[in-house]
Amino acid sequence: MPTTVSADGTTLGYTRTGSGPALVLVDGALCFRGSTPNDAIANELADRFTVYTYDRRGRGESGDTQPYDVEREVEDVAALVKEAGGEAGLFGISSGAALALEAAHRGVPVNRVAVYEPPFVVDGSRKPLGPEYAASLDTALENGKPGEAVRIFMRVGVGLPAPMVAMMGLMPAWPKLKRVAHTLPYDVALMDGHQSGRPLPEGRWSGLTAPSLVIDGGKSPKWMRAGCEALAKNLAGATYRTLPGQTHLVKAKALAPVLAEFFTPR
Repeated sequence: MPTTVSADGTTLGYTRTGSGPALVLVDGALCFRGSTPNDAIANELADRFTVYTYDRRGRGESGDTQPYDVEREVEDVAALVKEAGGEAGLFGISSGAALALEAAHRGVPVNRVAVYEPPFVVDGSRKPLGPEYAASLDTALENGKPGEAVRIFMRVGVGLPAPMVAMMGLMPAWPKLKRVAHTLPYDVALMDGHQSGRPLPEGRWSGLTAPSLVIDGGKSPKWMRAGCEALAKNLAGATYRTLPGQTHLVKAKALAPVLAEFFTPR
């Protein structure tokens, strides 16, 4: 598998597929190549784009140089964009959407940015996530209990019912989730307090000057759709799209045509 090196010397594993304009895809929490919706999205887009998927630091075949800082993950995106020729389209899903926004805001050379359902909590339509959520993840990991950290993320962060979370511990994917549980605080840092139930700060991503697209699913929870609508209003000139019938677990065949239309050079 090919690799590239980030600014702090961290090795990043990535996959390149297809041909055409460069497009970099950014994963959400606990995802990495071989265990991510971005794999299927890349396959759907490979006939029109050169698509780059990669393991975010601390996951899969990528390193995890410490201490962690959001700026290091921004530099990781910059390294992938450099590998892609110096400029690329950028797509992020879930917390990876927050990273895509941050990378574009901080000056990574991208020509267009699309995001799917960054999990911002901007009103009272669900219980907000405060400092105690981050502290509970840290405590579980410090105590050597990665499975407990995953359960906290699924139950408190995502809001899944307790019986469903309990069943997840019996599934074949559970060991994979535990192996990357130590990266959950990284995703909390990327949220930058935007899960507190308060409106997004005006001009928060003012450095993002490329055309942008905010997408959500028509069957996703009210709180998540409210966050996407608020984000679209926050970004200058952003387009807001809703995919009928889709949830946070979006189907690649529903999402890919929208991305292809948006990222195709005009």
